[in-house]
Amino acid sequence: MRVVIAPDSFKGSMKSSEAAKRIQQGIQSVFPDWTCERIPVADGGEGTLDAILTATGGYKVPSTVQDPLGRMMRAEWGYCEDRKLAVIETAAASGLSLLTEKELDPYRASTFGTGQLVKEALDRGAQEVVLGLGGSATVDAGVGFFSALGVDFYNRAGMINRPAGGHLGEIEWMDVSRMDPRLKTVRMTIAFDVSNPLLGPEGAISIFGSQKGVQAEETAFFEAGMQRFAEQIIHLTGRDVRSDPGSGAAGGFGFALRSLLDVTFQRGFELIAELTGLERRIRKADMVITGEGKVDRQSLYGKVPMGISKIARDYNVPVVVFAGKVEEEQMEAQKEGISVILPIVDGPMSLKTAMDRGPELLEAASRRFAYILVLSKQ
Repeated sequence: MRVVIAPDSFKGSMKSSEAAKRIQQGIQSVFPDWTCERIPVADGGEGTLDAILTATGGYKVPSTVQDPLGRMMRAEWGYCEDRKLAVIETAAASGLSLLTEKELDPYRASTFGTGQLVKEALDRGAQEVVLGLGGSATVDAGVGFFSALGVDFYNRAGMINRPAGGHLGEIEWMDVSRMDPRLKTVRMTIAFDVSNPLLGPEGAISIFGSQKGVQAEETAFFEAGMQRFAEQIIHLTGRDVRSDPGSGAAGGFGFALRSLLDVTFQRGFELIAELTGLERRIRKADMVITGEGKVDRQSLYGKVPMGISKIARDYNVPVVVFAGKVEEEQMEAQKEGISVILPIVDGPMSLKTAMDRGPELLEAASRRFAYILVLSKQ
């Protein structure tokens, strides 16, 4: 058997490279002669940096920037010297994984640190930037990012010192005259992980707000703020991209990038699949094993397992998905060509325990799956 192992990261528990290694160890503990090819993948969120650097070469650059709440932290981004290519994850400086559940604060959380990373990349001489949008802790529509790169935002009282999600509804105007001019010349590809529009029942707040700390009674406030800010941007640029795929990604960050810069949007999974030759490898495989932290409603909006299944379906290659948690959308996902979705948690435990034990649970789950295959062959 030839098996392609191509998981996403299990957010907050393990990187995609670690997940692939654990799956292989579980499978080969039962089938040592099987050929397993590990391909770490990502969808634009956590793991995008490692996946692209694995495919293209380059090195990681440590930087000191602001986290979502303005605290100084160490974050890494990638640089390929020969291509002058910078690879930056929004999650690295503005991500959910940087905050505890109690720290989630959609009013204060900002993408400022991500803007600082892009500025550092430009200072190093980057001529091309891949910016992954997934995994943000923010609903600030990118105002923090642009603030770090010279754009000033004003309300009736004057300039807003650290614009964030809670300020969107009060922004009266913005001054883009001091925006870093290099943003106009650098080639920027936006790797997005979800195709949601900015507003409405499928938009940034309605679908993703709760995971970033937006309470049910606050939804209308943040939706109204996002709508008002969008109207300000449309008035400034003369462009309305609210409904374009990915405009709702990263708490509306996608919308601001589409509106204010000349960028190319590409699904993060598709970008990495191209760089790694994933389709060619799946075509030669007998089975594909993938996985992610949680299979839920968001998984149906273009996450890694869906992307894998669409490729594999064209070549009649079965797809197995391991997940830390499986919600009610499992059957919908299986309609998309996934053969089986298997939770890795093997007993009652807290979320923290499950995440801390994620690597060993994944390896054990893949071993159990392999033993089931033994029985099926008898």
